[in-house]
Amino acid sequence: MANNRFTGSITAMATPFQSDGTLAADDLKRFVESQIVGGIGALLPMGTTGESPTLNHEEHGEVVEIVIDAAKGRVPVIAGAGSNSTREAIAMTRHADAAGADGVLHVTGYYNKPSQEGIFQHFSAVAQETDKPIVLYSIPGRCIVDISLSTVERLVSKHANIRHIKESGGDVARVDELKAALGDDITVLSGDDGLTLSFISSGAEGVISVASNLFPTEVTELVNLAMEGDLKKATQVHQALYPLFRDLFIEPSPVPVKLCLREMGLFQSDRVRLPLCGISDENSAIVLNALNVVTENIQNLSTTVTA
Repeated sequence: MANNRFTGSITAMATPFQSDGTLAADDLKRFVESQIVGGIGALLPMGTTGESPTLNHEEHGEVVEIVIDAAKGRVPVIAGAGSNSTREAIAMTRHADAAGADGVLHVTGYYNKPSQEGIFQHFSAVAQETDKPIVLYSIPGRCIVDISLSTVERLVSKHANIRHIKESGGDVARVDELKAALGDDITVLSGDDGLTLSFISSGAEGVISVASNLFPTEVTELVNLAMEGDLKKATQVHQALYPLFRDLFIEPSPVPVKLCLREMGLFQSDRVRLPLCGISDENSAIVLNALNVVTENIQNLSTTVTA
């Protein structure tokens, strides 16, 4: 399993809740099916988009198990298992492994502000607990600290199952740096929908996407066209989706995307858990307008861009 590579379109799944805030298991099962029917390449439950910080361990495990069971092996499932406690990260990795996940996503230690040596030791400790692929998650905007290039090189050199990184630092040059240093030894995945096209042009091989919660077919088309080098058609799809790439983050994610999921009938409720709260009326209007614009844009795409 250690040599498996995750590429293409991967949905960072939102987690549906009932109006009372409890897990909506039936919605989640239907959501998995709609994603697979929509052509998504892989599913990632229990990342930040899944509100992992606000689910307890039992709920976290239940979501991972539901997604794996509903996917039935049709697409890979990469389980979010990150924590700023290495012991907790190991425990969630073991659970994901036992549940049948195809890989795990691990974020840098948020709030702790570990040194690069601490980051290296954290990921190394996790890597020794599984032979499944580990996706490093670099998001300095939320974690304060980044995973330095030298730390990524050390991890790749030491652990055969560390061959992926989700880059959410907003800098396309980071893709160039990683590929120049590690070449095919690293698979870079965009963590920002709006930069997917630029990232792939610089050597990334896919995206872990928020927008694909809503439009899996179109995000997959964008990635496939870009990977095939058809930048003209890929740009058309990018531009059609751009209003959502911009406005899905007008408030903390996943608040806007859950509003859209409810509007599209994919979730029964847009409920989020505190400390996240419901979207403001002003921003709700902006997000729903973007959803309508993108829906119309997709319908008006040139017939040369096929879904």
